[in-house]
Amino acid sequence: MPVFFLSERKVFPSPDLARKDGLLAIGGDLSEERLILAYQLGIFPWFSDDSPILWWSPDPRLVLFPNELHISKRLKRTIKKCTFEVSFDKAFKEVIEFCAKIKRKGQDGTWIGKEMMEAYLNLYYSGFAHSVECWQNGNLVGGLYGVSLGRVFFGESMFSKVTDASKVALITLVQKIKKWDFKFIDCQVTTSHLMSLGAREIPRKKFLRILNEALKSPAYRGSWSLLD
Repeated sequence: MPVFFLSERKVFPSPDLARKDGLLAIGGDLSEERLILAYQLGIFPWFSDDSPILWWSPDPRLVLFPNELHISKRLKRTIKKCTFEVSFDKAFKEVIEFCAKIKRKGQDGTWIGKEMMEAYLNLYYSGFAHSVECWQNGNLVGGLYGVSLGRVFFGESMFSKVTDASKVALITLVQKIKKWDFKFIDCQVTTSHLMSLGAREIPRKKFLRILNEALKSPAYRGSWSLLD
């Protein structure tokens, strides 16, 4: 499959035209309008500072259905001990900055550059992007952020400075959105970390079908809190 080069027009080729590795298109911008359109089509940006903007739609796709969340006995004990204080949308900027700084196995640098940070901060200010924070003794020790549209949460990145912090953040998110009848969390690409929590791969065709259904519901825009 060819890779498409985007112009200033806010359009994307069909996700079905992505290459085998998931790469679909190059270029364009990270404006709010284009990012929202991309997520609605099952496409997301992923690139480093020294490359052009790259747009992906992998096949298979990793997703986490709320009813399939797996919490190990050890993790249940951690949650029961109230090891962390969890919040929503209290420190979005700090969460994305920590996600950019955390070193990951097999990665020399970060894909969350200045341009990406600014784009997702804009989505946060518009009520589309959200963060979950884990605190310990007043310090931010873990969390995640992503985008919410319809009844889908598109996970972008997570970090942990303390064991289990990001897992507790994700579990709290799942418990919250389950009450709102969210259909799934888009985990994008496969990792053993997310699969240990119950995420699984599904074909892109199925992903796009359930995504379209989930987007028919209105979004929960604005700031989230534990009390919602």
